Amino acid sequence: CGSGLSGDFISEEGHYWIGMDISPAMLDVAVEREVEGDLLLADVGHGIPFRPGMFDGCISISAVQWLCNADKKSHSPPKRLYQFFSTLYTALAQGSRAVLQLYPENSEQLELITTQAMRAGFTGGMVVDYPNSTKAKKFFLCLFVGASGTLPKGLGTECADGEELQQAKFTSERTRFRNTKGKSVKKSRDWILEKKERRRRQGKEVRADTKYTGRKRRPHF
Repeated sequence: CGSGLSGDFISEEGHYWIGMDISPAMLDVAVEREVEGDLLLADVGHGIPFRPGMFDGCISISAVQWLCNADKKSHSPPKRLYQFFSTLYTALAQGSRAVLQLYPENSEQLELITTQAMRAGFTGGMVVDYPNSTKAKKFFLCLFVGASGTLPKGLGTECADGEELQQAKFTSERTRFRNTKGKSVKKSRDWILEKKERRRRQGKEVRADTKYTGRKRRPHF
């Protein structure tokens, strides 16, 4: 839960919440901010220490991917992930949901997280916002307890004419725009037009295209 910023929004919506964090310093900030939720110093890799069926939902922002790291010799990422998901499944009431936003480093990490979640009994799947964007792309693991629900639609997955965009493959490799000679064509007219169109699909304000778009200016002396 960090400093409790997301908890403020949950409180404004009229809900009660309990936040967990492994960092005493972040929890101290939450106490200083006088958040309305209860706070618990805990490592989620050790499990969720609450009674069965206690919660109606779970929200996590940029935390689950850290369970994939082995910070100690005794740490096993698959075991820590399963311990987290299995105890979370028990702590959630039937029909409830968990939405976990994460930043996986690669496709292997993403598969490890989703596999352990399904192994713990959850149904659901991954929702990706702006799958074709490098900076705006966000991954959300949407999980259901009991009967499987309908996954929400990711933002930025439709073109202006309503057609579905092809979702980008998750890869750890960096790709560049190159011409036939192997040289980078970044900042070319085609590259600029494609970037502007991508920003329009994200709902951002972009200048109109003209015959001067992408044209290099002469140097001034």
